Amino acid sequence: MQNAGLGGWPARRAQMTPERVAFVHRDRSLTYAQVHERANRLAARLRAAGIGPGDRVAYLGPNHPAFAETMFATHVLGAIFVPLNARLTEPELAYLLAHSGAAALVYAPECAARVPDTSGLRVVAALAAPAPGEQEYETWLAGGDPAPIDVPVTLEDVALILYTSGTTGRPKGATLTHGNLVWNTYNLLVGVDVASDEVTLISAPLFHVAALNQTLLPTFIKGGRSVIMPSWDVDACYDLIEEHRVTWMFAVATMFAAFAASPRWATADLSSLRVLMSGGAAVPAALIRAYQERGLVFCQGYGMTETAPGATFLEAGQSARKVGSAGVPVFFAGVRVVRPDLTDAAPGEPGEVLVKGPNVTPGYWRDPAATAAAFAAGGWFRSGDVAVRDEEGHLHIVDRIKDMYISGGENVYPAEVEGVLFEHPAVAEAAVIGVPDETWGEVGRAFVVPRPGHQVSGDELRDFLLARLAKYKVPRTFELVSGLPKTGSGKVRKPALRDRQAPDARG
Repeated sequence: MQNAGLGGWPARRAQMTPERVAFVHRDRSLTYAQVHERANRLAARLRAAGIGPGDRVAYLGPNHPAFAETMFATHVLGAIFVPLNARLTEPELAYLLAHSGAAALVYAPECAARVPDTSGLRVVAALAAPAPGEQEYETWLAGGDPAPIDVPVTLEDVALILYTSGTTGRPKGATLTHGNLVWNTYNLLVGVDVASDEVTLISAPLFHVAALNQTLLPTFIKGGRSVIMPSWDVDACYDLIEEHRVTWMFAVATMFAAFAASPRWATADLSSLRVLMSGGAAVPAALIRAYQERGLVFCQGYGMTETAPGATFLEAGQSARKVGSAGVPVFFAGVRVVRPDLTDAAPGEPGEVLVKGPNVTPGYWRDPAATAAAFAAGGWFRSGDVAVRDEEGHLHIVDRIKDMYISGGENVYPAEVEGVLFEHPAVAEAAVIGVPDETWGEVGRAFVVPRPGHQVSGDELRDFLLARLAKYKVPRTFELVSGLPKTGSGKVRKPALRDRQAPDARG
């Protein structure tokens, strides 16, 4: 087989375990043999429409087997897959389609109202109810030739363009090669004992890097079963775990917090779960302990889109002893914590995280300036994240450099304050930002979501923090809110909080 990339995975897996179930979505299951056939049919249709090596194929929609089918079919042809954030507006999507130079788009019907002008695309297919002139996905796919297609693809070829959520200006398109994805899969399989009988719950959005590369692809390569949730829902998550005897799942901290806050938490049958995995943002130690006290193995990792995404990982055997740590560098990567002059920080000293390895992006799509700025001397990728390394080499993620603020000359890392706030029994979620202050330069403002049935005041929260943190770290104001703005991956959108002009709520 000439295809050394992900396009060859369905054929190889179908040859090994054709009748084993690959994907479950709602009441439908697909075997590896069916995924292979459907990817071939779709690839034939795309090729007939003129899609070939290097062309970009975009996908817009919630989690669905068609996401994986479109991705594999794209990679069969040596083309580049561009997953689009299903929460974006029409102007945002129009920019991404234009910037990537997409030649084809597959989209879900619930996104139809936000699909921009597609007159410049060679292929437009809808999963259901297509607009005039567009292809009905299932009918279109069924008419494709199932004969295998073998196009030369190397590990150095670009496989994905993943657009990072821009905090200022336009989002950047991080490119990941087939090699980046393969090496990340190797790193994940070294750190997690993924089994051939794994039942993985895909609960985070596949258009973000973690759900795709940290759960679906490792499960696929091992021949396990991926249970695909269309979107995050706490009750549906409990139902699917019990129905399918789920063994492994990934979620970000806000999702795990909502799961643990459910009335079903204490009595639900979670005995099938072997490993829970989180990343994407600092996870409060109190949340990790809540899962460990429930008898569950909770592993935390650290990474970013540009590292495909795994950079560090805390293996299950260390998860209790090193609670709150993001672990040590993954097997096939190097990680440093450095001072502003790029010298290595001492243990316990905060510094920026740098990453180097075969999982690291070669750069940003059509953006040589951003690519050059992202790398330090020696090819080390600059994460923009602050961490400390302990004496044993374990990383503890402190915060994003851009989220840090300076109050009275002291650095304040909001993630530390948020972690302590989460320990309060009345707090479900919390986010802290720095706001201008005439006396101190900046002071903190906390946005707090109370737990259902609980009441709490700003004064009570301030007193709680003063007993646990230095005074300069305690927010000046507290705003009680019903919810926090989030990205498609469940992370809190700090820029949206900074833009808010709401009155303070001190309780």
